[in-house]
Amino acid sequence: MVVPQLTDLKYKVHVGLHEEDVLLKLRTYSYDVIVVYENFKGSSLATNPILQKLVCESAAQRREQFVVLLSHLFPTNDSMAAFVHSVDRIVNIADLPNFKPVLRRGMTEHREMYHFFQSTLKTVQTM
Repeated sequence: MVVPQLTDLKYKVHVGLHEEDVLLKLRTYSYDVIVVYENFKGSSLATNPILQKLVCESAAQRREQFVVLLSHLFPTNDSMAAFVHSVDRIVNIADLPNFKPVLRRGMTEHREMYHFFQSTLKTVQTM
């Protein structure tokens, strides 16, 4: 359900089939949006290898990415749970039909939040 909605938003989609494949893609490519299922290959939130990799990214890299956690446990747009798990947005599995509008709204908020910071950072770097 997620891939067609991402395609509608004009994103090029890479789907990871196993842990090594996903981790290789994360090292090789720069992604604007990363969607992670909380129980990827039977893992839990605490043991999810993709989330663990994303948490270790540099701050500069993470600011460029928008990470969405697909969850059975948390409600859609639970900001506190998103913060605790180092993701930008949570989408509950029951809300997958609404993934596109939730992502669009989240991306807009993300851009607005980091716009001033990014422009200030660029100004400082040119000095």
